[in-house]
Amino acid sequence: MSDKKGLIPFVKRLHKLGVEILSTGGTAKVISDEGIPVMEISDYTGAPEMFDGRLKTIHPKVHGGLLFRRDHPDDPAQAEAYDIPRIDLLIVNLYPFEATIAQEGVTLSEAIEKIDIGGPAMLRAASKNYNAVTVITDSDDYDVVAEEMETSGGETSLKTRERLAIKVFLRTGDYDKTIGNYLNQSQETDSGYSVSLPLASELRYGENPHQEASLYGNFSDYFTRLQGKDLSYTNVLDISSATELISEFLRPTIAILKHTNPCGVGCAEEGEGLREAWEKAFETDKQAPFGGVIVSNRPLTEDVARVISQIFTDIIIAPDFDAEARAILQKKKSLRLIRVADEYFTNGINQSVIRSAPGGLLVMDADPKALGLDGIEEKVKTERPPSAEEINAMRFAWRVSKHVKSNAIVFGSKDRTLGIGAGQMSRVDSCNIAVWKAKEAGLSLQGSSVASDAMFPFADGLISAVEAGATSCIQPGGSIRDEEVIAAANERDVAMVFTGHRHFLH
Repeated sequence: MSDKKGLIPFVKRLHKLGVEILSTGGTAKVISDEGIPVMEISDYTGAPEMFDGRLKTIHPKVHGGLLFRRDHPDDPAQAEAYDIPRIDLLIVNLYPFEATIAQEGVTLSEAIEKIDIGGPAMLRAASKNYNAVTVITDSDDYDVVAEEMETSGGETSLKTRERLAIKVFLRTGDYDKTIGNYLNQSQETDSGYSVSLPLASELRYGENPHQEASLYGNFSDYFTRLQGKDLSYTNVLDISSATELISEFLRPTIAILKHTNPCGVGCAEEGEGLREAWEKAFETDKQAPFGGVIVSNRPLTEDVARVISQIFTDIIIAPDFDAEARAILQKKKSLRLIRVADEYFTNGINQSVIRSAPGGLLVMDADPKALGLDGIEEKVKTERPPSAEEINAMRFAWRVSKHVKSNAIVFGSKDRTLGIGAGQMSRVDSCNIAVWKAKEAGLSLQGSSVASDAMFPFADGLISAVEAGATSCIQPGGSIRDEEVIAAANERDVAMVFTGHRHFLH
């Protein structure tokens, strides 16, 4: 047992039922220290632990006791002949391989030592014989098993044993895939990719009501639905996009999204509250938020909840909700309130992006937080350097542009979006849409900064932005016509920065 959470109370209940306890060294000591009789596996098998603990449980008296068929005409006699007692209950959790490789700086040799051999072998043996053997690999199942044994004179039901065996095969399969994927990363040639995740929930439907959809993995470890209808496929995509966007910002920030695209983003400045952040985000586009998603990186307060409640919203996401805010929002029964765990922001989640492809999968590294902002003052390409105000506006607009579907154009100031153009075939079209949206919202683009998620392939996109009022620009650069774009910026006294990184989002 690498994880002994809840083990001792469970073992005490087993001892009270008259169960004999076998265990390996470290766990045996923990049990013995509690005054519970326990026999070490090495005493039981007559074979010592060897190779620094690499070999402990692989022995006929262990695996035979788990595997032999109690109702088979020959198996019991063979077990008796070779002195192999029955083992009717197995409790194993595996070496923490996943936690080990998640540590920064872990070496390959350190990871290899956390590959469990005996644990999966015993788990699979017991699960294969679930007709007679109860197997536990999840501490959440301790109480279920103990209660069944206490009410039935020491037995468990076949239904329970079958359910637990299925959990084991899913767990060991996932464990092996994690090991294979990790080792595969250290090879010069890719040997394959696999993934296995438990079913988290059946979703209301897919992108459309006629499509069925399911959610797999540990989504619920990070997101808790406090009220509202069950989630659909698109709701999960919206929640993912919204929280990835809001995690870019440290200041109190609110973002509004529709179909995973930001409609408006606002940050509170010193002396301001979350309500001001909301106003800045909402002013960008007062039409698109209808039926959209609102996300905050601070607990939602009563004053914000009151104004939000005046518009139709599908999902609101926040680290928490004040009691007064909950009281206001719970009146809207279909509104989904989603609480996002702090671990989402502190630990990060996605290391890979996986999408289906004809006949297989596409797998790539997740795009980290907006790149290219370090040393931004040294990345100026124009004759006029940006002012401090323009640099702050560039930083803000660049962070937002990363989360807008390509081709992406974002006009912004230091604390708010002013116009957003998304998903067009031409970057000029995206620019024109952003200008039009700003005009519709009654927002001036004079003195704004414009961010482009990828290079301007021609000067026309930049010129359109400048004619609309932008005085500074942030973009990756990398076009064969970069010099033309830089010349166009210099002719118009525009400050421009090349980040050296693009953030396509398809």
